[in-house]
Amino acid sequence: MTVHVQEHIWIPLSDGTRLGARLWLPDDADRSPVPAILEYIPYRKRDGTRGRDEPMHGYFASQGYAAIRVDMRGTGESDGHMADEYLKQEQDDALEVIEWISHQPWCSGNVGMMGKSWGGFNSLQVAARRPPALKAIITAYSTDNRYTDDIHYMGGLLLNDNLWWGTIMLAYQSRPLDPKIVGDVWRERWLERLDSLPFFPALWLEHQRYDEYWKHGSVCEDWSAIQCPVLAIGAWADSYTNPVSRLLEKLQVPRRAIIGPWGHIYPQDGVPGPAIGFLQEATRWWDQWLKGKDTGIMEEPMMRAFVSDSIEPTGTRISTEGRWVGEATWPSPDISIKPLHFGAHHTLGTERGEAAILKIRSPQSHGKAGGEWMATGCPGEHPTDQRLDNGGALVFETELLQDDFDVLGTPVVRLRVAADCLVAQVSLRLNDVLPDGRVTRVSYQVFNLTHRDSHEEPRALEPGRFYDVTIKLNDCGYRFAKGHRLQLAIATAYWPMVWPSPYDATLSVSVAESTLELPVRARSEVSPVSFESPAHGPFTPTTQVDSGTVRRWTEQDHETGINTYITEGVGGLFGEGVIRFDEIDTQLSHSLRRELTIKDDDPLSAKYVLTQAYEMGRDGWRIRIESRTEMRSDENTFYLSGELSAFENGALVKTREWDERFDRDLI
Repeated sequence: MTVHVQEHIWIPLSDGTRLGARLWLPDDADRSPVPAILEYIPYRKRDGTRGRDEPMHGYFASQGYAAIRVDMRGTGESDGHMADEYLKQEQDDALEVIEWISHQPWCSGNVGMMGKSWGGFNSLQVAARRPPALKAIITAYSTDNRYTDDIHYMGGLLLNDNLWWGTIMLAYQSRPLDPKIVGDVWRERWLERLDSLPFFPALWLEHQRYDEYWKHGSVCEDWSAIQCPVLAIGAWADSYTNPVSRLLEKLQVPRRAIIGPWGHIYPQDGVPGPAIGFLQEATRWWDQWLKGKDTGIMEEPMMRAFVSDSIEPTGTRISTEGRWVGEATWPSPDISIKPLHFGAHHTLGTERGEAAILKIRSPQSHGKAGGEWMATGCPGEHPTDQRLDNGGALVFETELLQDDFDVLGTPVVRLRVAADCLVAQVSLRLNDVLPDGRVTRVSYQVFNLTHRDSHEEPRALEPGRFYDVTIKLNDCGYRFAKGHRLQLAIATAYWPMVWPSPYDATLSVSVAESTLELPVRARSEVSPVSFESPAHGPFTPTTQVDSGTVRRWTEQDHETGINTYITEGVGGLFGEGVIRFDEIDTQLSHSLRRELTIKDDDPLSAKYVLTQAYEMGRDGWRIRIESRTEMRSDENTFYLSGELSAFENGALVKTREWDERFDRDLI
């Protein structure tokens, strides 16, 4: 089917705001209207996500859909101001956009909404608002709970990626409107955008517990609000997998899920592979709910998941061995809980061990082998050999496994634990010990023990008092092989992933009253699960100007005691290098360096500095955004600062500075 692309159209809103959009249409859509598929995100349809938009939305159009990629208010060339993520205004605008789309002459009146990450979040949020024309959604790498499963907090602890992402958003939202779209007014509106730029990481650091700020947009607050069919996508190397099982369990609408081995990348391009024919699967979903065809997708298992074979602990991984499995319903009756008990001699076994108290105080730099919170297909981002961290942890281990077995779902650790201070954290790692002694992390979790009863109302610890704490590790799909050992590691820090608690805590674990519970899957496949090979529409013409570099390394100063963790992307933040989109003659370069330092015996020595440069433009129109952000803390206060400079053709046109502080709220 021949496809026509409209580079830019305006969508008018009732308050006079115009949103910019890019549209892919089958050539005969004006004569034979088709359903529409909406992706609605703030990442610039013209020069931001163009590389992934073209082959995906072009494919949908070739299958008989109108595919429309809309920039949110205040982003790209769209009018207005974006004050924060997931605001009610964002949802209100989406309702108008869907209504507008449904009444276009090329649209049949049925609309689907999809996206990954931000677009997956707002697909769920907009579905909960029930616009009449919205008939189904696909949500990839998203969450039902903005506090527990997003880039800001994890287990009641502050993720260091809160500052990383907030810093990236400073650059993203400082980008100007394209004069080739909006004309000479671009500069005036760019300066207005810079003047109103929020200090994103501070917005999120202000809310350190699950309050009304986070409850807004968290669809777990009212599952019944969503009344259209939902296809949920997750990935084991990604950071947004846990909500998938909750969506399947809690929603009452037609629903299906796919969880693969990938990082934060659409599954047709998924890394680590194997990638799948996701666009074909998505088309089956759209055909079912937007065109009324019986595609057989509702006869597929409710959960289709990839169970990985043994993974080597290497930071760079492009493929994963394993197999696809299907569960007819979720939770699955074919998954049973296998308890393993802690032993006084650091064992894990099926029999309850003798009573003992084991203590652990980890070095504050513990966690250097943890990899990134969110894999994105970059070199070196996966967890490395866990033996590096095990030296600073309390480690329990099984005997050699006598048989293979698969885990699929949520491992749970039940700890009886005490701390010697008011605020303390625990990190847990479920590991696979390979026959040669190397150790692979299979799942993990970090947890703020003051949140033991509630993320809404944390309570300080009573030093020396034992508490019973239940901690869910991240969902996983993994085969533990015969001849390997299974291992659980407990520590009191997980740097540089999470900010340290204010005290150098010692934890005491009552081993006889602590267990690990594994979701063990019965291996009885009635029918094998398989997918077509990846398909794409035409790719946008692109020139690789420079390959760029991505580096990660650690240093330890044995004189000062300072540990340094550095990641540096030059040219391309996610390893893409410097590129030019040929059709619009626009070149992009994004460099960012993260430097995190800490002393092993002093959590208050933690410091985080990010420096960033974003460049874009063409001959005669060159824009450069430079920024620096920094975070540190003392026992009672977080200190957050930032500075940003914007340049046009080498000349400085605007600077912004921020200096914020926030009381620590039991974190």
